[in-house]
Amino acid sequence: MKSILKSLKLLTDPTRLRILNVLDGESLSVAELQEVLNMGQSRISTQLAQLKKEGLVADSRTGKNVFYVSCLDESLRGVAAKACEELPDVEQDRKALHFILEKRKDKMRSYFDDVVGRFGRNYAPGRSWKALAGGLLRIMNYEVIADLGAGEGFVSQLLSPRARQVIAVDNSPGMVELGMQMAREHGLTNLEYRLGDIEDPPIDPGTVDLAMLSQALHHARNPMKALQSAWTILKPGGCLLILDLLRHNVEKVRDLYADTWLGFSEAQMESMLREAGFSHVFTDIVDKEAEAPFFQTLMGVAWKPKSK
Repeated sequence: MKSILKSLKLLTDPTRLRILNVLDGESLSVAELQEVLNMGQSRISTQLAQLKKEGLVADSRTGKNVFYVSCLDESLRGVAAKACEELPDVEQDRKALHFILEKRKDKMRSYFDDVVGRFGRNYAPGRSWKALAGGLLRIMNYEVIADLGAGEGFVSQLLSPRARQVIAVDNSPGMVELGMQMAREHGLTNLEYRLGDIEDPPIDPGTVDLAMLSQALHHARNPMKALQSAWTILKPGGCLLILDLLRHNVEKVRDLYADTWLGFSEAQMESMLREAGFSHVFTDIVDKEAEAPFFQTLMGVAWKPKSK
């Protein structure tokens, strides 16, 4: 028989409340809970063990995965729901849960991941991701491209042959000077470097067809402001492409690379893009490093809605 006192005591912890809230009517794995709650595996597993011991959650195995569901009775469910109203993270959890459930339905993503895994697995002369990327870069067709947080501008230089104008923005005078020098040396007359911040880029509103944030967003003081600024400079129907680190726990990157944020989860990225006003948002994990600490690359693609 469940102890009412022990159950109520468990419900006083915000983390356990959040877990029970997202499990209300849903069955989620530990990995999915990690992404929804933006917490580490050990922390979530510890809380689940306590909840399971008191019979507040139950688990079941499907293949290699273990899924958890809430077992709160109506009285405790009401108490938990009321308590959750006081938690600031509940709305973000709701958005992240929606993303996870939609991701489950995305069978095309699973198929694409399988294709990606098979491409290049077996050697074939001349076939490589490098060759494919080079080919795709050559057929891109955008009038005006903004490379935000461009550094020395290697991405900008790759894109410049297929655009009328490429604007590379960086907040380091040294990087801007180096980029300008490289552009002059290679005759890239349509590549312009501007000193500025990704949260307030020196680009007129509504003038860009494609904006890029390549490994730049995790340096922003305010990532949401950077995304809103990207939305502002894009033309209606313009596209934003983000390549950044998937959420990790390697604290030393703050000192080594001046990172402000330890990457972003897919759910975070989608939520921020939609909040910034973008539509047709797509995210995916597109790369995983083969050596420790095994950083993964998160891609986000979204469009500014066309004017009605």
